[in-house]
Amino acid sequence: MTRTESVSLDGGSMDLFTWLPESGSGPGIIVIQEIFGVGEYIRDVAERLAAAGYVVGAPDVFWRFSPGWVASHDADGLNASFGKMQQLDVPMAIADCSAAAAHLATLPEVSGGVGVLGFCMGGTLAWGVAGAGDPACCVSYYGSGVPSMLDLVDSVTCPTLFHFGNEDQFLPNEGVEALNERIAGKPNFSINVENAGHAFDNHANPMFYNESAAKAGWAKTMAFLSTHLPA
Repeated sequence: MTRTESVSLDGGSMDLFTWLPESGSGPGIIVIQEIFGVGEYIRDVAERLAAAGYVVGAPDVFWRFSPGWVASHDADGLNASFGKMQQLDVPMAIADCSAAAAHLATLPEVSGGVGVLGFCMGGTLAWGVAGAGDPACCVSYYGSGVPSMLDLVDSVTCPTLFHFGNEDQFLPNEGVEALNERIAGKPNFSINVENAGHAFDNHANPMFYNESAAKAGWAKTMAFLSTHLPA
């Protein structure tokens, strides 16, 4: 079952696309989009999580300047989406996603807490949400902005799993190494590095998808969720 919630914010309202599990209730997860919008791929991720027993909400991150943005996963779509990313006020987007998580938590179908999971741009925003609030847990897939937000390591208390590819053209390995050094000795953080490039989980994007890395990373994600936000 799917529906669209409306999250009231300063400046208007943001769509929160929502999926319910077959059971009708469960823990909540906010899924934060890539720059391509809440399209085929993000909806597939939401359906996967709903099938696993979660109530899923995907906020329309670009709503303030391009509501409903969905781009194709090709060179033209990538270039157009980079343009949208340049318009994004990142601190405001983090606040909007935090508000989406708070809204999801109020739904009668949600019980057991709300986690946050994001991909690419969404991986950076998910890390920001973990720093701005107190989600049950955070999963950040190849957030290229994460290495520039290392100060959050000292304030984030929720269990957090980072996924990276060791051949990511948008995120040098030095950034991952800096994060690894910063989280040393902090048991609530873990890093998974796959032998892949950027956006390796996105099956809708033939430029980046890596099937073996996607399956391995998703298995680790589900194991992490089953520990820290069991459905």
